[in-house]
Amino acid sequence: MYAIFKSSIRHFIRSKVNGGAVLLFVALAAMVIANSPLRDAYNSFFAQEVILQIGNFNLFHIHGGNMTFMSLINDALMAIFFFSVGLEIKRELLVGELSSIRKALLPVIAACGGMIVPIVLFALICPEGAASRGAAIPMATDIAFSLGVLSLLGKKIPLSLKIFLTAFAVVDDIGGIIVIGAFYSSNLVYSYLLWSLPIIFLLYLGGRLGMNSKLFYISFGLVVWYLFLHSGIHPTIAGVIVAFTVPARPKFNITRYVGEIRECMKKLPETSEMGSTQYMLSNWERSILRHVESASDKVISPLQSLSDNLQPLVNYVVMPLFAFANASISFEHFGMSDLQGVTISVFVALVIGKLIGIFTFAWLPIKFHLLHMPDHMSKRSLFGVSMLGGIGFTVSLFIANLSYANVPEVGVTLLNQAKMGIIGGSLFAGICGYLLLNYIYKENNQDSSI
Repeated sequence: MYAIFKSSIRHFIRSKVNGGAVLLFVALAAMVIANSPLRDAYNSFFAQEVILQIGNFNLFHIHGGNMTFMSLINDALMAIFFFSVGLEIKRELLVGELSSIRKALLPVIAACGGMIVPIVLFALICPEGAASRGAAIPMATDIAFSLGVLSLLGKKIPLSLKIFLTAFAVVDDIGGIIVIGAFYSSNLVYSYLLWSLPIIFLLYLGGRLGMNSKLFYISFGLVVWYLFLHSGIHPTIAGVIVAFTVPARPKFNITRYVGEIRECMKKLPETSEMGSTQYMLSNWERSILRHVESASDKVISPLQSLSDNLQPLVNYVVMPLFAFANASISFEHFGMSDLQGVTISVFVALVIGKLIGIFTFAWLPIKFHLLHMPDHMSKRSLFGVSMLGGIGFTVSLFIANLSYANVPEVGVTLLNQAKMGIIGGSLFAGICGYLLLNYIYKENNQDSSI
């Protein structure tokens, strides 16, 4: 069981690493285009209205108008991203590093520090007024980018360090989801909320009864998303709620599965003709193999299956599209004043706030023997991975957009400044974290070889 879980961790890390490389490329492309002659075409493309109409019903019609391609990405496609995040959170809570108090306590405490200190630091530095709306921007850690940096260091980085980073980043995601739901929902329409409750209960009931159909959760999840979209609660929250209803237990346990496979293999006749590539399966043989396929599907839980199936879509479509649409920074009227206010606040909060918050909150309970340092980690490696916690990209950009996009007059300027702080702070934290961890583990390897 441990080997299976360890293998799934490694698969999860590899998928995030590859996705991080794609994100970096797309973000750089967006910044180049935003400062090129293609800028107007780029902006008009994302301003195009999106219509999906059946009769008089338009799925993407909201508040008296049609959604733009930009709002489709931020409100619809990002709901898929948060659905995937919700699945990861549930898995971590059930079988991962957050599945027990002993396992979860250190990354949870570290994550709390990594959220509280940056918010406080941002509030202290940032000017009052509309700019202060973005206090939650530096609270998030981007799993894809941070794991991508660790991957550059190769096999010398212990798995425990990667798991610790993943665990506190997941807790960060939980904090980000709570903030989005609590502070970025407005003008509530209670009728839509009331309609969503029986649908959510139906999904919950399906999960409790072990409903394995992925179509069931996707179809009714779409209904919940639509109702949340019109209720005033940010629709991405629907993705998280639906994810938590997906059952994590398979219909078959391993013992039953192995037993059924053995029985099927006994029924499958063995003849000399089977060795030929020209051999055609009989109806009886096909029915046996279909039973094996069905049993194999039932031994994988809907949560695991959906998570695995969604990873390519999220890593290579949803997140790159989001980055391409939101990572653009215009330097057309750039001046030194743009480096002040929101830009410097986000930068300092990400780089310094995250480092101090994560390291201090994690190290103090270890120092006073309240908690234990994870295996193969040290004070210095904890400091290095705390630095990587300052890589806040996807969720930070998402919260920045929620904070400033609709602010009259100064919204565009504040959002541009926030993007500069996010990307600049993330790059700085990533480079410093990489250099520090590379030095630590290079030195450790030299010491061990003497």
